Amino acid sequence: VQLQASGGGLVQAGGSLRVSCAASGGTFSRYGTAWFRQAPGKEREFVAAIRYNSHTYYATSVEGRFTISRDNAKNAVYLQMNNLKSEDTAVYYCAASPTGPILSAVRDPQSYHYWGQGTLVTVSS
Repeated sequence: VQLQASGGGLVQAGGSLRVSCAASGGTFSRYGTAWFRQAPGKEREFVAAIRYNSHTYYATSVEGRFTISRDNAKNAVYLQMNNLKSEDTAVYYCAASPTGPILSAVRDPQSYHYWGQGTLVTVSS
């Protein structure tokens, strides 16, 4: 499976942006997918996940502002980001797992086998 992230850019604080991840290969509808992000000088952190059954999970820092969704017909997963803050500035990576992941591991980057190249989101204050 290959993942291609896109849609990043520069946005003002309080604004919105949607990043997309296109998948090729594999039976995407059965995959668990997620978004992670990595800010300069920081470790990669979990943002949101959507399992094969469309159940969603969010990091506390983005809950209520971000929405993850998927379109199995288009082999794509999206992250709609609203009310962006300067601390949301990071490279955003999409990831996919053909084996779930299990509920206790949705936030663990090691649960995901495939990764996209990342797309940069910069929020100016």
